Amino acid sequence: MAEESLFSQNSHSMEPLAARMRPRTLDEFVGQEEILGSGRLLRRAIQADMLSSVIFYGPPGTGKTTLARVIANTTRSSFISINAVLAGVKDLREAIEQAKQNAELYGRRTILFVDEVHRWNKAQQDALLPWVENGTVILIGATTHNPFFEVNSALVSRSRIFQLKTLTEDNLREIAERAATDPVRGYGQLDVRIDDGALDHLIAVSGGDARSLLGALQLAVETSVPSFPPPPGTVVSIDRSVAEESIQRKAVLYDKEGDYHFDVISAFIKSIRGSDPDAALYWLAKMVHSGEDPRYIFRRMLISASEDVGLADPAALAVVESAAAAFDRVGLPEGRYHLAHATLYLATCPKSNSTLGFFDALKVIESERDEEVPNHLRDSSRDKEGFGHGSGYLYPHAYTEHWVAQAYLPPGLQGRLFYQPSDQGYESQVRDRVERLRELQLEVGLPESPQEVLSYSRAADRELDRWIARAEADRAHVFGALRDRIMEESHIARHHRVLAAGRRASLVIWEAVRSAPEGRVVGLLSDPRRFEAAVHHAAAFDPLTRPVIVDASERSIPELLAGGAAELGGLDFERILLIDSLSSGEPPASLFAALGSVAANGCIVTVAQRLPGHGQRLSELVTLDGDLRNVLAEAEERLFSDADNPALKWDADLIRDKLTEAGWNVTGADSTDVIDRRVVGVPLLRDWMSPDRSGGLGARIAEQHEEVREAIHEALARQLGNRIVDWRIRYAITVAEWKTAGR
Repeated sequence: MAEESLFSQNSHSMEPLAARMRPRTLDEFVGQEEILGSGRLLRRAIQADMLSSVIFYGPPGTGKTTLARVIANTTRSSFISINAVLAGVKDLREAIEQAKQNAELYGRRTILFVDEVHRWNKAQQDALLPWVENGTVILIGATTHNPFFEVNSALVSRSRIFQLKTLTEDNLREIAERAATDPVRGYGQLDVRIDDGALDHLIAVSGGDARSLLGALQLAVETSVPSFPPPPGTVVSIDRSVAEESIQRKAVLYDKEGDYHFDVISAFIKSIRGSDPDAALYWLAKMVHSGEDPRYIFRRMLISASEDVGLADPAALAVVESAAAAFDRVGLPEGRYHLAHATLYLATCPKSNSTLGFFDALKVIESERDEEVPNHLRDSSRDKEGFGHGSGYLYPHAYTEHWVAQAYLPPGLQGRLFYQPSDQGYESQVRDRVERLRELQLEVGLPESPQEVLSYSRAADRELDRWIARAEADRAHVFGALRDRIMEESHIARHHRVLAAGRRASLVIWEAVRSAPEGRVVGLLSDPRRFEAAVHHAAAFDPLTRPVIVDASERSIPELLAGGAAELGGLDFERILLIDSLSSGEPPASLFAALGSVAANGCIVTVAQRLPGHGQRLSELVTLDGDLRNVLAEAEERLFSDADNPALKWDADLIRDKLTEAGWNVTGADSTDVIDRRVVGVPLLRDWMSPDRSGGLGARIAEQHEEVREAIHEALARQLGNRIVDWRIRYAITVAEWKTAGR
């Protein structure tokens, strides 16, 4: 500990050049314009001698201690210096006593400079706090560590923090030239000639550290003459080779326990995340050069392989793990190849952070109501017989493609999405499958989760319930096949604007978005339930590719199109997909004409319409005697040929005619059968065969053969009731082109 004498200038030749050239006034200080420039707060405070407690934070060689010396030379206050590495609480008490005497005897303030203040532990820093708080001392702290982490928060809150940056090349050049020409403290009495390349090398390798630069310059000058000091006027030439010998290796700023440790590893991981292999290698080299533990680097890369790459490249985790194992076997220095190998793999592979979905799920667990496991997902090995646990579970491997639409989330969380697959690498394939399965579940509706049995009866036929649920759930594959056929006929390009409309428009909206990522997809949904589900599902899409979902439940498609609905944005469409839109009684001429009003020249419309009159007949599924079979077949024919029923009158020829009439050029017409595995339940048969349902099958039989209606009903119930059957559904697929050009 010492007063001002410790900061008095000394030009003794034995002092290092960096010490001799230390600035004495603000005008001599080089760099840190952001805090010390003209008019800056710190400069004004020093010049006015009104300094309050401050902490200087920055890398070595940026001027923290020098700035304290400048303040010592400027202030009228007493100045005491302590180095936290050497001083303890005893030294601090002595400094405080001296500060008290300065105030009581001379009325002078005391500035206490604590170099490397972060070296003091919490107790030592706490001992200083009361005297800073009551104004006994004004603190100037200097630290290379982030004060917000390493310095007592109470001290930080009572101080201004000034961050000093690494000196720029221009700053270092000015310092070197000043040292070479200063006649008193530098080498101004000699004729020092430094080649530009030599000075550039010294500046580059010093890494922004003025002390390092001046130390190298001193070595270069004083070893370039036979003896030192030489006579005044001696020419001293420093070329690139001398400079390289004077500063052979850059002292990289790196503290394995401090800010730079965390900052550099952060820059390394962020470079990997940003797919910049050059930057990743640079930060890796900085860590290895500075002695960072390679195992720590591998641990961080293992985290990144799952956090930043994930399923975009499932091999990433294995590559890093293999490289880490190879490093353990090989060690340094050859093990650096494995560090570089793993780094380059992570930096160049596709990226996905979809694993963060786990933390979204965790947040729900922590913040929302606890949800029970749905009954059909519970373990059935212990109490299935008593409580029905596991009842209703559908075994995916028993279904087409080993998948079945089934609820796996608790009822209160149905529809919540935690996993958001990216469109990168392998995960783009996962994304397509996951989203297609989600969309089929939305389209057919998830079966209700079977309820837990609260009472027990051996008479309950749970096996029958299971097969009924299985048959209903498998309907998803029916519509998946239909969707694929529609998309195949539509030939959607990446840039197309696509309009999807009709009762089942939601079946194709999502596939259209994937097919036209650079275009626009608009869906007109007339079913309120499907509209709400589609809006919810669309929210998971990127805003730039998200489809526009329009509620068409209150207005017909022609009304929406003719009225120029704001949601359509005045678009003309290159593709129109119309799915089950003719069963609602909509006049086809006005519907197809309205589509033409928003069709771009060359637009292709694909109309997929279910044809109930050409689908499955009950009479084909049962064995009846001749008379009963004839009565049932005749009644079905009358039912399905009723031209007044808008849901039944459609066939492929009629659709073709109406499209042509509206100005479309039909280029293809076909039909496709899909097989829907379904249960014809006893209640459904009772409804179909009821004589009281006007226009229904039972009423049509009763019109001519009431005496046999009950017999037919009994035969149907006996042969079909609660059985799984393959139910044929026929769709007409019609493709047409808008032939009117130059609208």
